[in-house]
Amino acid sequence: MEKKKPLSVSALTDYIKYKFDRDEHLQDVYLEGEVSNFKKNVRGHFYFTLKDDNASIRAVMFRGNAWKVKFPPEDGTNVIVRGYVSVFKVAGSYQIYVEDMQEVGLGNLYRQYLKLKEDLEKKGYFAEERKRPLPQFPKQIAVLTSATGAAVRDIIHIINRRYPLVKILVYPTTVQGDAAKDEIVKNLKAAGANQENDVVIVGRGGGSIEDLWAFNEEIVADAIYHCPIPVVSAVGHETDFTIADFVADKRAPTPSGAAEIVVPDQNILHRDIDKLRVRNEDALKRRVDERRKRLDELSSRYVLKDPLRILEPMEKRLEHLRDKLRILSPQRRLKEEQEQLQKLLKNLQRNAQLYLKEKRQTLESREEQLKFLSPKGLMEKGYTLAKKDGRIVKRASDVQVGDTLEMEFYDGRIDAKVTDKKEKDSDG
Repeated sequence: MEKKKPLSVSALTDYIKYKFDRDEHLQDVYLEGEVSNFKKNVRGHFYFTLKDDNASIRAVMFRGNAWKVKFPPEDGTNVIVRGYVSVFKVAGSYQIYVEDMQEVGLGNLYRQYLKLKEDLEKKGYFAEERKRPLPQFPKQIAVLTSATGAAVRDIIHIINRRYPLVKILVYPTTVQGDAAKDEIVKNLKAAGANQENDVVIVGRGGGSIEDLWAFNEEIVADAIYHCPIPVVSAVGHETDFTIADFVADKRAPTPSGAAEIVVPDQNILHRDIDKLRVRNEDALKRRVDERRKRLDELSSRYVLKDPLRILEPMEKRLEHLRDKLRILSPQRRLKEEQEQLQKLLKNLQRNAQLYLKEKRQTLESREEQLKFLSPKGLMEKGYTLAKKDGRIVKRASDVQVGDTLEMEFYDGRIDAKVTDKKEKDSDG
């Protein structure tokens, strides 16, 4: 049997941890059980065991999540936890790393909350890219909250203190109980339909999960999602998170925080305006100083001290141009050109007449020559022109006895038939 190389404890533990961390079923686990051996260390971490009648598992909840727990965990408390399972390498044991904890009495509501949160997240209701920026200087703010609670008083007080230019339109809204969700939806639609509203604050003060439950309803989330103007959610305290917080364009930790988010601070605006005024004054002063310096430089130049000297060469140049213009006057040039043109026309007419006379005499001479050399002239003297088959007969050898010839005279033409033929001897 082949002997296997032994593994180190670390290597085996690393392999087991790797298997745990790769198992998707262990990455998002809900467990229900009883807390035992609960300890909270000085850094705020929770260490405990979660057990039921047949098994137990070690659990740890680090401070970043532990501070959100709204009840004091202790031994014997029944809880529902959510987290992931992995291996604690040093102890060589597996445990659950808790990210959220609720008492069992709130378990059903919490499960509904998580289910709706998961569904809406898949639909894109929480996507950051769809969230709209808040207006920098709103003219009117809609506030949806209880008309008698501390939240509305805090919002109005802070907004008026920070930015008294803005108008506040309060939509009295029931924010707790069975009727709350429908009233929140109705007022959200009304606020969105008012074109003078630039932003909506919707929220209430703190309370239990049951008190805040209206803001975990799907119809409220849908109304926030479809609201045509930006919505700020300000529900409960900083540690409270509702579905409305995730859907809203902006989440405020408290109603007072929402008031600070939606308007600028007039003190900061005054300070910024003062800075801009000082900056503009400094820039204007620098610009004026630069222009004054440039003006001083220009005014110190020699030509500007005695500006008439600039005109002297220009006046001389102008006088020279006037003289030249008189010499090259267009009227004078035009008269000379007209006189020259008349001379040329007379020469042209005279030369044309001489040329025509010369050509006419030449033509008459050529006509006499042509008349003398013309076949018709010879025919008038008694000569005839013989043709055979349309061709002129030049020699007797071109004709045979019996041929028909066309005999052309001065005053007509006849056809003749050769009856006899005599040719001169070649020796003459």
